[in-house]
Amino acid sequence: MGIVAGLDSSPDFTRIVVCDTDTGAVLRQGYAPHPVESPAGGGRPSDVDPQAWLLSLGEAAGGGLLEGVQAIGVSTQQNAVVPLDAQGNTVRPAMVGGDKRTQVAAADLVDALGGREAWAQAVGCVPQAAQPVTKLRWMARTEPENAQRTAILLQAHDWLVWQLLGRPVRRTTDRGGASGTGYWSAATGGYRPDLVELALGHQVMLPEVIGPADAAGTTPEGLLISVGTGETMAAAFGLGIGLGDAVVSLGASGSVMAVHPEALVDGSGMITALADATGMHLPVVTTLNAVRTLRGAAELLGLPDLESLSDLAMKSTPGSHGLVLLPYLEGERTPNLPHTAGTLAGLRRESMKAEHLARAAFEGMLCGLADALDVLRGRGVDVRRVFLLGKAAELPAVQAAAPMLFGTQVVVPQPADYAAIGAARQAAWALGASQGTLDVRNPPVWQGAVAQVLEPGDELAVGQAVRQQFVAVREQTHPGAL
Repeated sequence: MGIVAGLDSSPDFTRIVVCDTDTGAVLRQGYAPHPVESPAGGGRPSDVDPQAWLLSLGEAAGGGLLEGVQAIGVSTQQNAVVPLDAQGNTVRPAMVGGDKRTQVAAADLVDALGGREAWAQAVGCVPQAAQPVTKLRWMARTEPENAQRTAILLQAHDWLVWQLLGRPVRRTTDRGGASGTGYWSAATGGYRPDLVELALGHQVMLPEVIGPADAAGTTPEGLLISVGTGETMAAAFGLGIGLGDAVVSLGASGSVMAVHPEALVDGSGMITALADATGMHLPVVTTLNAVRTLRGAAELLGLPDLESLSDLAMKSTPGSHGLVLLPYLEGERTPNLPHTAGTLAGLRRESMKAEHLARAAFEGMLCGLADALDVLRGRGVDVRRVFLLGKAAELPAVQAAAPMLFGTQVVVPQPADYAAIGAARQAAWALGASQGTLDVRNPPVWQGAVAQVLEPGDELAVGQAVRQQFVAVREQTHPGAL
């Protein structure tokens, strides 16, 4: 019985889990926040010295946490780009997250290549504010000297793996991370250096994309380091999702992703064609309005928290007495309505009660995510089971409505560090493949997530009626938007 470690370097902290190689059971864990100061106005910084990630990694691994570990996998926040000079030194702090300053650069790039469809065909996604390709355009426009000095581009997990290996000449990345850059195509499995040049103004060195079970290298102490991946791919791998599974994430905004055997090219740009951590594909559709819809409704109704909103919603019935909320409070990406606002329809004397508005907020949010699911289903993606993630997934009103509105079994996993677990599973795969005990095509089978399973049961027809009510209002208000 061996042990492996997975570390997840998220935007705020590093978490490390040490797992049994054969079963995936978590044996020990460590945690440390990144030593990063928040900006004066609050929120997360847009620029971070990547040394902060190494410092928190060292702290999280303290106290002999990694003793006896044979291999390490690395998962990190996506979209963080680390520009290096020809000597491998950082040209400027890493650009992380997405912020308003890069929105103009994103629009700029879309036009420069000839529109949304041209990008979708080229790399399977349309540039967004957070993506590395957009940040390169921003740097070329606002920091031309830094852009000129940039000779090598790494993402956060590439950089951490490279540091753990002692900064070797060879730099690597994985398909999952590469597929989010905006200059690598999941469909062709190759880089588009011309798009890097379009954004940055010149060519640079890019890391070699290696296979899911490949090792990036071995440390001088003999510790194997797997290829690493982005947080989304690592979490999907940690959950153990496969063909027929979709994951719906409930954050302020929402995302729907599913495992699929091929890359989906979508001219409208609604589907982002990512690769996963196993050699398959991970098409993603995002909505701008998920839990922010619930928070807005709670504030409107004078309620202190989402639990109170859920309790109130449970006093109503499916369909909210005809009340329908189109939850496009921040505009929307799915459907593509960037400049619209939310709509409350179906106001009648009998529907004008607080509990019906509360229920309409939950149904509106979930119907919006069901629309996103249908975008994938409409392209032939098989969805037999939906994993529901995020703190809001535990609310009774969400659990009551989700199976009937999604029209399928809903799995609510217990909270766990799935990205770190996925990184550890990748490490176990690379270790097994290097020792000849595991096939490079088949990852280790680990025990699945402990979860609550919810079935639509007899309420499937009721859920379809609520969806139809929502779709009718959406079509009337925004004809042909989807």
